[in-house]
Amino acid sequence: MDTPPGRLVIDVPIIDHQTDPVQSDDPVDDPLALAASWLPAAGADRMLMTLSTVDSDGFPRARTVMLSEFDGERFFFHTDAASRKVADLAADPKVALTLLWPGFTRQIVVQGTAEVAPDGEVADAYATRSAYLQQLAWLNTDAFAQHPRSVREERWAEFAVRHPAPAQPEGWVGYAVTPHRLLFWVSNPRTASRRVEYTRGAAGWDRRYLPG
Repeated sequence: MDTPPGRLVIDVPIIDHQTDPVQSDDPVDDPLALAASWLPAAGADRMLMTLSTVDSDGFPRARTVMLSEFDGERFFFHTDAASRKVADLAADPKVALTLLWPGFTRQIVVQGTAEVAPDGEVADAYATRSAYLQQLAWLNTDAFAQHPRSVREERWAEFAVRHPAPAQPEGWVGYAVTPHRLLFWVSNPRTASRRVEYTRGAAGWDRRYLPG
């Protein structure tokens, strides 16, 4: 069976609660290394995550975006420069990222600060997107969303014919989120789940356990 364009497939992780660093008695000291061990490797299927920003009225605003990359230190996502999230970030770069694994097995919550990613990273991220997602970077706009479904489908098909390999649009930007706080959660059917919270301090990462 062919995979629909743009589909994201993530395997449900099998948790060994005797050795898992969240549920076991042997936690890790470096949360970034733990995040890297959980997240898809470079070139693998990408994950979706919830990006939360603060709007101009001081309310949280959340939407689903793709985790384009994790470089061992920062979490990257990419979007249209005319989007609401970009306006939110220009006014207040503080964000939260929530990544939830299939089967409600694992979760990472990241609090940090977003900054515009370098041009080279943005170009590399765009080049590795599927044809569907490259076209989405062009057409996923406020103006396009106002059209009726039949018009959107017709214009989508026409664009695909005219631009089978669309170049990176000028208004496509990337952000790198540097975390100052990470929470890891793992389900456990044999006891109450718990979270491990890491907070960045002057001497490194401070760790404590929280109820699940």
